[in-house]
Amino acid sequence: MASGVARHEPRVILLVDDDPNDVDLTLRAFRTGPLGNHVVVARDGIEALDYLHGTGAHAGRNPAHLPQVVLLDLNLPMIDGLEVLRRIRADERTRRLPVVILTSSGEDSDKLAGYGLGANSYVRKPVDFRQFSEAVNRLGMYWMLVNAPPPA
Repeated sequence: MASGVARHEPRVILLVDDDPNDVDLTLRAFRTGPLGNHVVVARDGIEALDYLHGTGAHAGRNPAHLPQVVLLDLNLPMIDGLEVLRRIRADERTRRLPVVILTSSGEDSDKLAGYGLGANSYVRKPVDFRQFSEAVNRLGMYWMLVNAPPPA
């Protein structure tokens, strides 16, 4: 494979969320579902970008290996989710990386901004755990088993 060409890590989901309860619920939902995916958690926008670029706390990680999908909250410390998405889409290596906004915000302005910046999907987090678990598992099934990622 040519240097600098991104490829997807097998069955890795990057979850970007700073709320410990939402992270726990999401991880629990994946553990109870049929996929058993490997989920990497970034707790703020900088950590998410560090993971994708192999810098900072993730120095030494091969940045040519991208996750299959990024589940991105909007309300993040350091760099908010919309700015993370903007930077993902501005980088040639990560431009086609599937990004699903997974947030508690139902604001039309957030939906418009997210889709305007190139989000692949916008999912509002359900309040009920059973509904949340079903939504997360459906997301995982689609992005991990059904969707064909762009070729390297």
